[in-house]
Amino acid sequence: MVIKSVIYVVLYRTVFCIFVIINQEIYFNMNSRTILSVIFLIMMTLNTNNIMNAQNSSNKKPLVVYYSWGGNTREIANQIKDLTGADIFEIVPEKAYPVDYNACVDQAKKEINSGYKPVLKSKVENLENYDVIFVGTPNWWSTMAPPVATFLSSYDFSGKTIVPFVTHGGGGMSRCESDIIKSTSNAEHLRGLAISGSRVENAKNDVEKWLKEIKVVK
Repeated sequence: MVIKSVIYVVLYRTVFCIFVIINQEIYFNMNSRTILSVIFLIMMTLNTNNIMNAQNSSNKKPLVVYYSWGGNTREIANQIKDLTGADIFEIVPEKAYPVDYNACVDQAKKEINSGYKPVLKSKVENLENYDVIFVGTPNWWSTMAPPVATFLSSYDFSGKTIVPFVTHGGGGMSRCESDIIKSTSNAEHLRGLAISGSRVENAKNDVEKWLKEIKVVK
């Protein structure tokens, strides 16, 4: 899109300069002048359309995608949504994880070690409408939760910008960000954010600061 815009601008300016120079010639043939006028008008139309397309692309909303077991990642996802005006999508596995913490931890460990990717209840139907996609996950055994791995393996993220965010119980980012990047290697990536689960309700200032640092919001 940017390259096309530059080409159109260069062509537009070139034709304009030629047009001005030729119109200054006293004995210029009228038919040639008419043809050049048509070319000039075409270039103006092409350049205008290209600018409008670039503006429409830049005005696309971000998308916040997340999986949350205990609610912490959901809280951060909603803060990002509020601060950016993004659309939001919750990743929900067909079979819910156990409510009991220890049982959930044990199941997650088995799934991560085996590379298991659970089936999800729904999918994003219009991913092509989004250029920037925030991907949120709890830190489970130092990596992303299996439902997030399922989501990332289900789409082509070429041309997208992926922004990870993580909630944790003390393990920080660990391999979550690097594993998300590996799973979306055909996308661009912005620096992620890790927030402790004990701080999520009071994390909005940190989230806003991070969004400004990565230039998603002003």
